[in-house]
Amino acid sequence: MNSHNHFNATKSYPVVLSETVAPDIIASQITVPAKRQFTLSTLALALCVLGSAALFTAQPSWAGDDHGSATQTEQADEHGAQALKLTQVQQALAGISLLPLSSDSLNIANLNLDIRATATLVVDRDRTATLAPQLDVRVLARHVVPGQEVKKGEPLLTLGGSAVAQAQADYINAAAEWSRVKRMSEGAVSVSRRMQAQVDAELKRAILEAIKMTQAQIRALESTPEAIGSYQLLAPIDGRVQQDIAMLGQVFSAGTPLMQLTDESYLWVEAQLTPTQTAHITVGSAALVQVGDKTLAGKIIGRSHELDSVTRTEQVLVSMPNPDHVLHAGQFAELYFANTVANSADKAGGIVLPDAALTRSGDGDWQIFIQDEDGFESIEVEVVQRQRGLSLVRGAELEKAQQAKLKVVVAGAFFLASEQAKAGFDIHNH
Repeated sequence: MNSHNHFNATKSYPVVLSETVAPDIIASQITVPAKRQFTLSTLALALCVLGSAALFTAQPSWAGDDHGSATQTEQADEHGAQALKLTQVQQALAGISLLPLSSDSLNIANLNLDIRATATLVVDRDRTATLAPQLDVRVLARHVVPGQEVKKGEPLLTLGGSAVAQAQADYINAAAEWSRVKRMSEGAVSVSRRMQAQVDAELKRAILEAIKMTQAQIRALESTPEAIGSYQLLAPIDGRVQQDIAMLGQVFSAGTPLMQLTDESYLWVEAQLTPTQTAHITVGSAALVQVGDKTLAGKIIGRSHELDSVTRTEQVLVSMPNPDHVLHAGQFAELYFANTVANSADKAGGIVLPDAALTRSGDGDWQIFIQDEDGFESIEVEVVQRQRGLSLVRGAELEKAQQAKLKVVVAGAFFLASEQAKAGFDIHNH
Protein backbone atom coordinates (compact mmCIF):
# COMPACT_ATOMS: atom_id res chain seq x y z
CA MET A 1 0.00 0.00 0.00
CA ASN A 2 1.37 3.41 -0.95
CA SER A 3 2.25 5.75 1.86
CA HIS A 4 0.17 8.63 0.47
CA ASN A 5 -3.04 6.59 0.99
CA HIS A 6 -2.64 6.91 4.74
CA PHE A 7 -3.77 10.57 4.48
CA ASN A 8 -6.64 10.48 2.05
CA ALA A 9 -8.15 13.96 1.44
CA THR A 10 -11.70 12.70 1.91
CA LYS A 11 -11.10 11.08 5.29
CA SER A 12 -10.04 12.39 8.69
CA TYR A 13 -8.06 10.50 11.27
CA PRO A 14 -7.57 11.20 14.93
CA VAL A 15 -4.44 13.15 15.64
CA VAL A 16 -2.57 12.48 18.88
CA LEU A 17 -0.69 15.54 20.10
CA SER A 18 2.72 15.07 21.57
CA GLU A 19 5.67 17.20 22.33
CA THR A 20 7.68 15.56 19.45
CA VAL A 21 5.14 16.35 16.71
CA ALA A 22 5.68 19.58 14.83
CA PRO A 23 2.75 21.98 14.57
CA ASP A 24 2.98 22.21 10.80
CA ILE A 25 2.65 18.41 10.50
CA ILE A 26 -0.50 18.51 12.70
CA ALA A 27 -2.02 21.21 10.54
CA SER A 28 -1.30 19.19 7.42
CA GLN A 29 -3.16 16.21 8.85
CA ILE A 30 -6.44 18.18 9.40
CA THR A 31 -8.50 17.84 6.25
CA VAL A 32 -10.44 20.71 4.60
CA PRO A 33 -13.87 19.37 5.66
CA ALA A 34 -12.70 19.18 9.25
CA LYS A 35 -11.62 22.84 9.21
CA ARG A 36 -14.98 23.92 7.77
CA GLN A 37 -16.79 21.88 10.42
CA PHE A 38 -14.75 23.56 13.14
CA THR A 39 -15.60 27.03 11.74
CA LEU A 40 -19.36 26.32 11.54
CA SER A 41 -19.44 24.91 15.06
CA THR A 42 -17.75 28.03 16.40
CA LEU A 43 -20.28 30.28 14.62
CA ALA A 44 -23.25 28.27 15.93
CA LEU A 45 -21.90 28.48 19.46
CA ALA A 46 -21.53 32.27 19.17
CA LEU A 47 -25.10 32.64 17.90
CA CYS A 48 -26.47 30.58 20.79
CA VAL A 49 -24.63 32.73 23.30
CA LEU A 50 -25.96 35.95 21.74
CA GLY A 51 -29.54 34.59 21.61
CA SER A 52 -29.45 33.58 25.25
CA ALA A 53 -28.16 37.00 26.25
CA ALA A 54 -30.96 38.74 24.31
CA LEU A 55 -33.63 36.52 25.87
CA PHE A 56 -32.29 37.17 29.35
CA THR A 57 -32.29 40.93 28.70
CA ALA A 58 -35.94 40.93 27.49
CA GLN A 59 -37.26 39.14 30.57
CA PRO A 60 -38.49 41.16 33.59
CA SER A 61 -36.08 41.24 36.49
CA TRP A 62 -36.86 40.21 40.02
CA ALA A 63 -35.43 42.11 42.96
CA GLY A 64 -33.41 39.66 45.01
CA ASP A 65 -32.30 37.60 41.96
CA ASP A 66 -28.69 38.68 42.57
CA HIS A 67 -26.73 35.82 44.14
CA GLY A 68 -24.16 38.30 45.32
CA SER A 69 -26.54 39.68 47.93
CA ALA A 70 -27.22 37.01 50.53
CA THR A 71 -29.28 39.39 52.64
CA GLN A 72 -31.78 40.10 49.86
CA THR A 73 -32.12 36.42 49.04
CA GLU A 74 -32.79 35.52 52.65
CA GLN A 75 -35.42 38.27 52.94
CA ALA A 76 -37.08 37.09 49.74
CA ASP A 77 -37.20 33.51 51.00
CA GLU A 78 -38.58 34.72 54.32
CA HIS A 79 -41.46 36.60 52.68
CA GLY A 80 -42.06 33.80 50.17
CA ALA A 81 -42.11 36.12 47.17
CA GLN A 82 -39.82 38.19 44.99
CA ALA A 83 -40.41 41.78 43.86
CA LEU A 84 -40.96 41.94 40.12
CA LYS A 85 -39.65 45.05 38.38
CA LEU A 86 -41.37 46.16 35.19
CA THR A 87 -40.90 49.24 33.06
CA GLN A 88 -43.83 51.46 32.16
CA VAL A 89 -43.85 49.97 28.66
CA GLN A 90 -43.94 46.42 30.02
CA GLN A 91 -46.78 47.34 32.38
CA ALA A 92 -48.79 48.76 29.49
CA LEU A 93 -48.20 45.68 27.34
CA ALA A 94 -49.23 43.40 30.21
CA GLY A 95 -52.41 45.43 30.82
CA ILE A 96 -51.50 46.23 34.42
CA SER A 97 -53.64 48.89 36.14
CA LEU A 98 -53.02 50.32 39.59
CA LEU A 99 -55.09 52.11 42.22
CA PRO A 100 -53.91 53.72 45.46
CA LEU A 101 -55.01 51.68 48.44
CA SER A 102 -56.41 54.92 49.86
CA SER A 103 -58.92 55.33 46.98
CA ASP A 104 -62.49 56.01 48.08
CA SER A 105 -63.82 53.25 45.82
CA LEU A 106 -61.73 50.68 47.73
CA ASN A 107 -62.46 51.90 51.23
CA ILE A 108 -66.17 52.03 52.01
CA ALA A 109 -66.80 51.31 55.65
CA ASN A 110 -69.08 48.36 56.49
CA LEU A 111 -69.75 47.61 52.83
CA ASN A 112 -71.96 44.56 52.31
CA LEU A 113 -71.87 43.04 48.83
CA ASP A 114 -75.11 41.21 49.56
CA ILE A 115 -77.03 44.53 49.74
CA ARG A 116 -77.21 45.54 46.10
CA ALA A 117 -79.60 46.85 43.48
CA THR A 118 -79.65 47.33 39.72
CA ALA A 119 -79.53 51.01 38.79
CA THR A 120 -79.29 53.45 35.87
CA LEU A 121 -76.98 56.42 35.39
CA VAL A 122 -78.79 59.73 34.86
CA VAL A 123 -77.62 63.32 34.51
CA ASP A 124 -76.89 65.38 37.58
CA ARG A 125 -79.86 67.76 37.62
CA ASP A 126 -77.86 70.31 39.60
CA ARG A 127 -75.37 70.47 36.72
CA THR A 128 -77.78 70.34 33.80
CA ALA A 129 -79.45 73.24 31.95
CA THR A 130 -82.37 72.97 29.55
CA LEU A 131 -82.56 75.77 26.98
CA ALA A 132 -86.23 76.58 26.30
CA PRO A 133 -86.91 80.23 25.27
CA GLN A 134 -90.26 81.51 26.55
CA LEU A 135 -91.21 83.07 23.20
CA ASP A 136 -91.79 81.73 19.70
CA VAL A 137 -88.36 81.60 18.04
CA ARG A 138 -86.94 80.73 14.63
CA VAL A 139 -83.55 79.03 14.25
CA LEU A 140 -81.38 81.26 12.05
CA ALA A 141 -77.99 79.55 12.53
CA ARG A 142 -76.35 76.65 14.38
CA HIS A 143 -72.91 76.86 16.01
CA VAL A 144 -72.52 73.44 17.71
CA VAL A 145 -73.12 69.76 17.04
CA PRO A 146 -74.68 67.15 19.36
CA GLY A 147 -72.21 65.80 21.89
CA GLN A 148 -69.86 68.78 21.62
CA GLU A 149 -68.16 70.10 24.75
CA VAL A 150 -68.73 73.85 25.19
CA LYS A 151 -67.63 76.47 27.67
CA LYS A 152 -69.86 78.99 29.38
CA GLY A 153 -70.56 81.94 27.08
CA GLU A 154 -69.94 80.15 23.78
CA PRO A 155 -72.66 80.60 21.11
CA LEU A 156 -74.98 77.66 20.53
CA LEU A 157 -77.69 78.99 18.19
CA THR A 158 -78.74 82.22 16.53
CA LEU A 159 -82.45 82.77 17.12
CA GLY A 160 -84.88 85.35 15.76
CA GLY A 161 -88.45 85.88 14.62
CA SER A 162 -91.21 88.42 14.90
CA ALA A 163 -91.88 87.74 18.58
CA VAL A 164 -88.21 88.27 19.38
CA ALA A 165 -88.10 91.53 17.45
CA GLN A 166 -91.22 92.82 19.23
CA ALA A 167 -89.85 91.96 22.66
CA GLN A 168 -86.55 93.68 21.93
CA ALA A 169 -88.30 96.79 20.59
CA ASP A 170 -90.56 96.99 23.62
CA TYR A 171 -87.57 96.87 25.91
CA ILE A 172 -85.67 99.58 24.03
CA ASN A 173 -88.69 101.93 24.31
CA ALA A 174 -89.32 101.08 27.96
CA ALA A 175 -85.65 101.51 28.88
CA ALA A 176 -85.50 104.88 27.13
CA GLU A 177 -88.65 106.08 28.92
CA TRP A 178 -87.36 104.98 32.31
CA SER A 179 -84.03 106.69 31.64
CA ARG A 180 -85.86 109.94 30.83
CA VAL A 181 -88.18 109.79 33.84
CA LYS A 182 -85.53 109.03 36.44
CA ARG A 183 -83.49 112.05 35.32
CA MET A 184 -86.45 114.35 36.07
CA SER A 185 -86.77 115.98 39.47
CA GLU A 186 -89.24 114.63 42.01
CA GLY A 187 -91.53 117.60 41.59
CA ALA A 188 -91.67 117.32 37.81
CA VAL A 189 -93.16 113.81 37.78
CA SER A 190 -95.47 112.00 40.15
CA VAL A 191 -94.40 109.03 42.20
CA SER A 192 -96.87 106.75 40.42
CA ARG A 193 -95.57 107.80 37.00
CA ARG A 194 -91.99 107.17 38.08
CA MET A 195 -92.97 103.77 39.45
CA GLN A 196 -94.85 102.86 36.26
CA ALA A 197 -91.89 103.68 34.05
CA GLN A 198 -89.50 101.65 36.18
CA VAL A 199 -91.79 98.61 36.39
CA ASP A 200 -92.42 98.66 32.65
CA ALA A 201 -88.69 98.69 31.91
CA GLU A 202 -88.03 95.81 34.31
CA LEU A 203 -90.92 93.82 32.82
CA LYS A 204 -89.55 94.18 29.30
CA ARG A 205 -86.07 93.20 30.59
CA ALA A 206 -87.49 90.07 32.22
CA ILE A 207 -89.05 89.02 28.91
CA LEU A 208 -85.66 89.21 27.21
CA GLU A 209 -84.09 87.21 30.04
CA ALA A 210 -86.83 84.60 29.55
CA ILE A 211 -85.59 84.03 26.00
CA LYS A 212 -82.09 83.45 27.44
CA MET A 213 -80.51 86.79 26.51
CA THR A 214 -77.64 87.71 28.84
CA GLN A 215 -77.29 90.99 30.72
CA ALA A 216 -74.46 92.03 28.39
CA GLN A 217 -76.63 91.37 25.33
CA ILE A 218 -79.50 93.38 26.81
CA ARG A 219 -77.26 96.36 27.62
CA ALA A 220 -75.79 96.26 24.10
CA LEU A 221 -79.31 96.30 22.67
CA GLU A 222 -80.02 99.70 24.27
CA SER A 223 -77.15 101.32 22.35
CA THR A 224 -77.69 99.45 19.05
CA PRO A 225 -81.45 99.34 18.37
CA GLU A 226 -80.77 98.43 14.73
CA ALA A 227 -79.75 94.93 15.92
CA ILE A 228 -83.28 93.93 16.91
CA GLY A 229 -84.76 90.77 15.41
CA SER A 230 -82.11 88.22 16.39
CA TYR A 231 -79.68 87.23 19.12
CA GLN A 232 -77.19 84.47 19.92
CA LEU A 233 -78.19 81.83 22.43
CA LEU A 234 -75.10 81.43 24.65
CA ALA A 235 -74.13 78.48 26.82
CA PRO A 236 -75.12 79.22 30.45
CA ILE A 237 -72.72 76.57 31.87
CA ASP A 238 -69.78 74.42 30.85
CA GLY A 239 -71.13 71.15 29.52
CA ARG A 240 -71.88 68.78 26.68
CA VAL A 241 -74.59 69.43 24.10
CA GLN A 242 -77.37 66.85 24.41
CA GLN A 243 -80.98 66.43 23.25
CA ASP A 244 -80.37 68.89 20.42
CA ILE A 245 -83.48 69.15 18.22
CA ALA A 246 -82.95 72.59 16.63
CA MET A 247 -83.04 72.64 12.81
CA LEU A 248 -82.29 75.61 10.56
CA GLY A 249 -85.39 77.61 9.69
CA GLN A 250 -87.61 75.73 12.10
CA VAL A 251 -89.98 77.75 14.28
CA PHE A 252 -90.47 76.55 17.85
CA SER A 253 -93.33 77.58 20.07
CA ALA A 254 -92.67 79.22 23.42
CA GLY A 255 -91.27 76.85 26.05
CA THR A 256 -90.03 74.17 23.66
CA PRO A 257 -86.64 72.76 24.80
CA LEU A 258 -84.16 73.32 21.98
CA MET A 259 -81.23 71.51 23.61
CA GLN A 260 -79.71 70.49 26.92
CA LEU A 261 -76.28 71.15 28.39
CA THR A 262 -74.92 68.67 30.92
CA ASP A 263 -71.78 68.85 33.03
CA GLU A 264 -70.69 65.20 33.09
CA SER A 265 -68.07 65.63 35.81
CA TYR A 266 -70.75 64.26 38.16
CA LEU A 267 -73.60 61.82 37.50
CA TRP A 268 -76.54 60.54 39.49
CA VAL A 269 -77.34 56.87 39.94
CA GLU A 270 -81.03 56.08 40.14
CA ALA A 271 -82.16 52.81 41.73
CA GLN A 272 -85.50 51.29 42.73
CA LEU A 273 -85.28 49.48 46.08
CA THR A 274 -87.73 47.37 48.00
CA PRO A 275 -88.80 48.42 51.50
CA THR A 276 -86.57 45.67 52.90
CA GLN A 277 -83.54 47.07 51.10
CA THR A 278 -84.23 50.68 52.08
CA ALA A 279 -84.17 49.64 55.74
CA HIS A 280 -80.37 49.62 55.38
CA ILE A 281 -80.20 52.98 53.55
CA THR A 282 -79.24 56.27 55.20
CA VAL A 283 -78.99 59.56 53.31
CA GLY A 284 -75.41 60.76 53.40
CA SER A 285 -73.86 57.29 53.66
CA ALA A 286 -71.46 55.87 51.07
CA ALA A 287 -72.28 53.44 48.27
CA LEU A 288 -70.25 51.58 45.67
CA VAL A 289 -71.19 51.95 42.00
CA GLN A 290 -70.10 49.26 39.53
CA VAL A 291 -70.38 49.98 35.79
CA GLY A 292 -68.79 47.24 33.71
CA ASP A 293 -65.21 46.84 34.93
CA LYS A 294 -65.19 50.23 36.67
CA THR A 295 -66.00 50.81 40.34
CA LEU A 296 -66.55 54.27 41.83
CA ALA A 297 -67.50 55.54 45.26
CA GLY A 298 -70.75 57.48 45.54
CA LYS A 299 -72.88 59.18 48.18
CA ILE A 300 -76.59 58.67 48.82
CA ILE A 301 -78.21 62.08 48.37
CA GLY A 302 -81.91 61.30 48.55
CA ARG A 303 -84.85 58.93 48.90
CA SER A 304 -88.36 59.43 47.60
CA HIS A 305 -89.99 58.04 50.80
CA GLU A 306 -92.90 56.76 48.71
CA LEU A 307 -93.51 53.52 46.86
CA ASP A 308 -94.32 53.24 43.20
CA SER A 309 -97.91 52.09 42.77
CA VAL A 310 -96.90 49.44 40.21
CA THR A 311 -93.46 48.17 41.27
CA ARG A 312 -93.86 48.86 45.00
CA THR A 313 -90.31 50.16 45.14
CA GLU A 314 -88.74 53.37 46.43
CA GLN A 315 -86.42 55.59 44.40
CA VAL A 316 -82.91 56.15 45.79
CA LEU A 317 -80.45 58.65 44.30
CA VAL A 318 -76.67 58.41 44.54
CA SER A 319 -74.25 61.12 43.40
CA MET A 320 -70.84 60.06 42.12
CA PRO A 321 -67.86 61.69 40.42
CA ASN A 322 -67.21 60.88 36.79
CA PRO A 323 -63.50 61.56 36.13
CA ASP A 324 -62.57 62.02 32.48
CA HIS A 325 -66.29 61.71 31.59
CA VAL A 326 -65.87 58.01 30.79
CA LEU A 327 -69.41 57.14 31.94
CA HIS A 328 -72.62 58.50 30.42
CA ALA A 329 -76.27 58.85 31.32
CA GLY A 330 -78.31 55.80 30.34
CA GLN A 331 -75.74 53.16 31.27
CA PHE A 332 -76.75 50.39 33.65
CA ALA A 333 -74.97 49.95 36.98
CA GLU A 334 -74.92 47.86 40.13
CA LEU A 335 -75.22 49.61 43.50
CA TYR A 336 -73.76 48.16 46.70
CA PHE A 337 -74.58 49.63 50.10
CA ALA A 338 -73.10 49.59 53.59
CA ASN A 339 -74.73 48.13 56.67
CA THR A 340 -76.25 50.80 58.90
CA VAL A 341 -75.58 48.61 61.94
CA ALA A 342 -72.30 46.79 61.56
CA ASN A 343 -71.29 43.78 63.59
CA SER A 344 -67.80 43.10 64.88
CA ALA A 345 -66.79 41.21 61.73
CA ASP A 346 -67.81 44.11 59.51
CA LYS A 347 -65.75 46.53 61.58
CA ALA A 348 -62.60 44.55 60.81
CA GLY A 349 -62.17 46.59 57.64
CA GLY A 350 -61.11 45.50 54.18
CA ILE A 351 -61.20 46.71 50.61
CA VAL A 352 -63.29 45.85 47.57
CA LEU A 353 -61.37 44.67 44.51
CA PRO A 354 -62.39 43.26 41.14
CA ASP A 355 -61.93 39.53 40.78
CA ALA A 356 -59.20 40.19 38.21
CA ALA A 357 -57.01 41.52 41.04
CA LEU A 358 -56.95 38.14 42.85
CA THR A 359 -54.87 35.09 42.02
CA ARG A 360 -53.90 31.90 43.84
CA SER A 361 -50.49 31.62 45.47
CA GLY A 362 -48.30 28.53 45.30
CA ASP A 363 -49.90 27.08 48.42
CA GLY A 364 -53.43 27.74 47.16
CA ASP A 365 -54.24 30.87 49.20
CA TRP A 366 -55.70 34.04 47.70
CA GLN A 367 -53.19 36.78 46.96
CA ILE A 368 -53.07 40.28 45.52
CA PHE A 369 -50.16 42.31 44.19
CA ILE A 370 -49.02 45.63 45.61
CA GLN A 371 -46.40 48.02 44.23
CA ASP A 372 -43.68 49.52 46.40
CA GLU A 373 -40.22 50.99 45.73
CA ASP A 374 -38.84 47.49 45.00
CA GLY A 375 -41.48 46.59 42.42
CA PHE A 376 -44.51 44.30 42.51
CA GLU A 377 -44.92 41.93 45.44
CA SER A 378 -47.71 39.52 46.35
CA ILE A 379 -49.45 39.48 49.73
CA GLU A 380 -51.96 36.93 50.95
CA VAL A 381 -55.51 38.06 51.76
CA GLU A 382 -58.72 36.60 53.08
CA VAL A 383 -61.77 36.77 50.80
CA VAL A 384 -64.76 37.72 52.96
CA GLN A 385 -67.44 38.15 50.25
CA ARG A 386 -67.71 37.70 46.48
CA GLN A 387 -70.48 39.12 44.32
CA ARG A 388 -70.79 39.80 40.58
CA GLY A 389 -67.09 40.21 39.86
CA LEU A 390 -66.21 41.97 43.13
CA SER A 391 -64.45 40.63 46.20
CA LEU A 392 -64.24 42.03 49.72
CA VAL A 393 -60.79 41.14 51.06
CA ARG A 394 -58.84 41.82 54.22
CA GLY A 395 -55.60 40.77 55.88
CA ALA A 396 -52.81 41.86 58.19
CA GLU A 397 -50.34 42.47 55.37
CA LEU A 398 -52.99 44.44 53.52
CA GLU A 399 -53.44 46.76 56.50
CA LYS A 400 -49.69 47.39 56.57
CA ALA A 401 -49.73 48.19 52.85
CA GLN A 402 -52.61 50.62 53.42
CA GLN A 403 -50.69 52.38 56.17
CA ALA A 404 -47.70 52.68 53.84
CA LYS A 405 -50.00 54.24 51.18
CA LEU A 406 -48.99 51.77 48.49
CA LYS A 407 -50.79 50.91 45.26
CA VAL A 408 -52.66 47.71 44.43
CA VAL A 409 -52.92 45.96 41.07
CA VAL A 410 -56.55 45.86 39.90
CA ALA A 411 -55.88 44.45 36.41
CA GLY A 412 -53.07 42.27 35.04
CA ALA A 413 -52.53 40.26 38.23
CA PHE A 414 -52.56 36.97 36.32
CA PHE A 415 -49.49 38.05 34.34
CA LEU A 416 -47.65 38.95 37.53
CA ALA A 417 -48.60 35.65 39.13
CA SER A 418 -47.28 33.69 36.15
CA GLU A 419 -44.03 35.67 36.15
CA GLN A 420 -43.72 35.14 39.88
CA ALA A 421 -44.14 31.39 39.50
CA LYS A 422 -41.67 31.24 36.62
CA ALA A 423 -39.08 33.30 38.47
CA GLY A 424 -39.44 31.15 41.59
CA PHE A 425 -38.81 28.06 39.47
CA ASP A 426 -35.75 29.58 37.77
CA ILE A 427 -34.22 30.84 41.00
CA HIS A 428 -34.08 27.41 42.62
CA ASN A 429 -33.25 25.36 39.49
CA HIS A 430 -30.45 27.09 37.65
